[in-house]
Amino acid sequence: MSAVSMRPATISRVFSNSIADEMGFEPGDAIISINGQQPRDLIDYQFLCADEFLELEVLDTRGKTHHLEIEKDYDEDLGLEFETALFDGLIQCNNRCPFCFIDQQPPGKRQSLYLKDDDYRLSFLYGSYLTLTNLTQREWDRIDQMRLSPLYVSVHATEPEIRTRLLKNPRAGQLLDQLRWFQKKRLQIHAQVVVCPGINDGEHLEKTLLDLAQFHKGEIPAVASIAVVPVGLTKFRPTEDELIPVSVEKAQEVIQQVQRLQVQFRQKLHSTLVWLADEWFLIAGEPIPPESHYEDYPQIGNGVGSIRLFIKEFQQTAKALLPKRLPQPRSLTWVVGNAVEKAFEPLVTQLNQVEGLEVRLAALRSEYWGREITVTGLLTGQDLLLSLQGKALGDGILLPTVMLKQGEAVFLDDMRVADVEAQLQTPIYPVEGVEDLINTCCAEIGNGKVGETKGEIEVA
Repeated sequence: MSAVSMRPATISRVFSNSIADEMGFEPGDAIISINGQQPRDLIDYQFLCADEFLELEVLDTRGKTHHLEIEKDYDEDLGLEFETALFDGLIQCNNRCPFCFIDQQPPGKRQSLYLKDDDYRLSFLYGSYLTLTNLTQREWDRIDQMRLSPLYVSVHATEPEIRTRLLKNPRAGQLLDQLRWFQKKRLQIHAQVVVCPGINDGEHLEKTLLDLAQFHKGEIPAVASIAVVPVGLTKFRPTEDELIPVSVEKAQEVIQQVQRLQVQFRQKLHSTLVWLADEWFLIAGEPIPPESHYEDYPQIGNGVGSIRLFIKEFQQTAKALLPKRLPQPRSLTWVVGNAVEKAFEPLVTQLNQVEGLEVRLAALRSEYWGREITVTGLLTGQDLLLSLQGKALGDGILLPTVMLKQGEAVFLDDMRVADVEAQLQTPIYPVEGVEDLINTCCAEIGNGKVGETKGEIEVA
């Protein structure tokens, strides 16, 4: 990690009726120290705030320092959220992976899109993937002492020369020793393997999965689960790289290869252990596995089972919320990536059984990224304009919020929802999850917001 001066933990939200609210904390205030220690990150904050007695040094929005004493129940939360989870700066990636999505973007967009995160703290807190190549001994000790488990690790290959070739980092070959460390410390990881045809597929993929399976033993297996993901390439990637896209034939080959190992693992380890990302089945034109296949969805954040889970949530919610008829007819266009078109057609049919409701599925590919198969989260404002301009879109567009920057109505290409809405001359209704989708379909559509956003379910 580059040398970064410690910053106070700036508060972004104070929850009503919380300890912090009662004490008069406000957004913009910042915590300098807790019981004499300056927290590096949200992990330190949560650990230090678990005590029953706290001495806080706080800097208010006017620049005045306060010393506060708080007595509370053990583990009782103060009721604060912060601008960032990291108060000492992001640990950035020191690899040069040719398939890194950060390097496959056009220049000139918002700065946050180009930050290469390889931070074990974000892995622990939010499930982001790291490579373990940049950890100092101090960080390894902290992972052990604070029991930061599970972490999410980009493995890609267990053979040192293959992993070094992929990450372009000589430290990448230490992976197996690092897994032995997790095993010894009784800590866990969830692993991912991004398959790059011609590099880490075939016999190399087989060896990687068998090697990782050796760490799925005991009461606390070091490798808790494995996701196999197809490499995603955009038209902005460097022309000199050695990568080739996943073909239909390659997808079918990988599915058969992994499914053979799944049978073996279920027999020997009593777990499927390794799962294929939904995109493999979409590329291959094969059906998504049934819900029973995914156990407790350990790799849902990696697109493993997200379509199946969305369909399950939809069917349950539709049964409870969908009316038989609407008080007035309305027509809506539901925008998704073309990857989920076939899987979502039955859901559209179910919506259209409501008398007076017409929902059309607009399954788009991304001209912006240059991808034949496009997941919903990668669609941009430009893609919507190119595909929908001049078309009959009905009374509004249903837009999954997974396309947008968190907390802001901005697409990956920096276009704002309001601008796209104006150019399409059609209201756009961002929907966050199944319940919000159904409520928006059935609500009175007029000026302003429609319904309230509910819990988040990522649309693949």
